[in-house]
Amino acid sequence: MSRRSKSREVALQMLYQQDLNPDMDYHTVRDLIRAQLHDEELYEFAWFLFVGVMEHRTEIDARIEAIAQNWSLKRMAPTDRNVLRIGAFEMLHMRTPARVVIDEALELAKRFGSAQSSQFVNGILDRLIPDKARLPAESPPLPAAEPPPTPASPSELPPDAIRESDSAPEDEDDDDL
Repeated sequence: MSRRSKSREVALQMLYQQDLNPDMDYHTVRDLIRAQLHDEELYEFAWFLFVGVMEHRTEIDARIEAIAQNWSLKRMAPTDRNVLRIGAFEMLHMRTPARVVIDEALELAKRFGSAQSSQFVNGILDRLIPDKARLPAESPPLPAAEPPPTPASPSELPPDAIRESDSAPEDEDDDDL
């Protein structure tokens, strides 16, 4: 598990708590994060994820519901819902590469969700990847450019293509051939 994975895990736990206990205040959340993460950098990242998701929750939830056809957020398992929120926040508001976001979300879904959670999370987050972040599909290599055919004689060139400098110099020794 990477260092930031632990921060994501703690942020997920706090979002889950907030989801089930909406009256829980931010000071309590911050204290709970601090109790689990003693490294300042990890604490800051978990807190940033939590606050970021909460600040953008309306937008994130709308995007998730638009993509999750026939699934309202209320019908989703709380763990899946919050894994998706973290992934969507990172993908839309941070510079974390989409592949990293999805891999981290899948690990959280496998660890804390049901047997189908990782497939569900993968499908939703994959459709949330902004177009500019998608890698272009592998395209077949272009054929090597062929040089234009060389005319056999100057008479095959258009009249304006022949300049004096293009013509062969007169050789005084032509008679020797």
